[in-house]
Amino acid sequence: MSVNSGLAALSDHLLGVTMAVYALAMLGYAAEFAFSRFGGTIAAPAAMSSVGAAQLTAPGRVPAMAGAVTAGGAVHPAVADPAATDPAAEALAAAAARDADRVAERTAAAAAMAGGRDGAGAGAGAGGEPPVTARVRWLGRIAVALTLLGWLAHVGSVTARGLAADRVPWGNMYEFSSMITLVAVSTYLAMLARTRARVRWLGVFVMFPVVLYLGFAGTVLYVAVGPLVPALNSYWLKIHVVAAIVASGVFMVSAVTTVLYLLKDRWENKLAAVAAGRADAFAAMRKRGGIMLRLPSAAVLDRITYRVIGLAFPIWTFAVIAGAIWAEAAWGRYWGWDPKETWSFITWVIYAAYLHARATAGWKGSRAASISLLGFSALFIDYYLVNLVISGLHSYAGVE
Repeated sequence: MSVNSGLAALSDHLLGVTMAVYALAMLGYAAEFAFSRFGGTIAAPAAMSSVGAAQLTAPGRVPAMAGAVTAGGAVHPAVADPAATDPAAEALAAAAARDADRVAERTAAAAAMAGGRDGAGAGAGAGGEPPVTARVRWLGRIAVALTLLGWLAHVGSVTARGLAADRVPWGNMYEFSSMITLVAVSTYLAMLARTRARVRWLGVFVMFPVVLYLGFAGTVLYVAVGPLVPALNSYWLKIHVVAAIVASGVFMVSAVTTVLYLLKDRWENKLAAVAAGRADAFAAMRKRGGIMLRLPSAAVLDRITYRVIGLAFPIWTFAVIAGAIWAEAAWGRYWGWDPKETWSFITWVIYAAYLHARATAGWKGSRAASISLLGFSALFIDYYLVNLVISGLHSYAGVE
């Protein structure tokens, strides 16, 4: 079968454009994340003393995210979401209130000496903050636009490769990897559209592995456009493999949110220790900065992970069933414990255990997150180790 070299070259060039644009989008998300107030700024002890510990820790007044209390005691409007309350904020507020009591006299004397100058400075800060916030918000919007542009180039690359070979563009590991990252980015964009950009903070964490994944695919796994191996020349390739690609891409997003959850949960445990007086507050608690201050609460991240896995699991289940049907048509048996079949089933069992534990035993938090990461690790083995190292009936990686 002849290959259209012009379309093949176009596909390669578009993939290079895709990686470049995705990288720029990642930098845009990172800049917004670094300079915005997703998590807000911890007010100084002197400022927090004007609010009072009773207000900060009263039920119903917990900030939406850790450190979202401003100098005036109000919650920053960008994060004032009752559904995204951060249980760590109460602990931090209690610790800050205790510190405020200890330094109240000193700061009061300093404020009296500063006089009107301090008042002017506070007004300037309050008046100057919205424009900075708006500019930072534009960084995020530009990053989203770049993500959409990169997504279009990505779709163009996949389409051109399929047309160049006159077949579906997922016949080897290079093409499969490109499709997985396309699904991961599509999942993120769908989450953005559904939540009206409230999960834009996730952009940098999704785009980073996507860029690395595409870079690895375009270098180590790359193969020239060519025809399918005879064993893959079946209509089941359009059914079984598509389901596996979609599920893998969505599972990739769930792995990202799982890691973020574990980091945030560790942070909240430290805050609880500070609130209980077992540890001293560290610098990142006091300053505007730090990744953890800008992430949603651990409970929110846990819920996002659960929903994403709940979306991917039935698709993976269909992929396993469709693969068994294809195996019967190709080899005369539904299941033979080939390495690919075995690890696909192991992956299914682990994610099924995750959902079962969440639904019946009420497992949340770090125990459920451990199962989620174990499931993605099995998926990683199923994709890389089985295809590149272990020989079997599914050795169609196409990598020499």
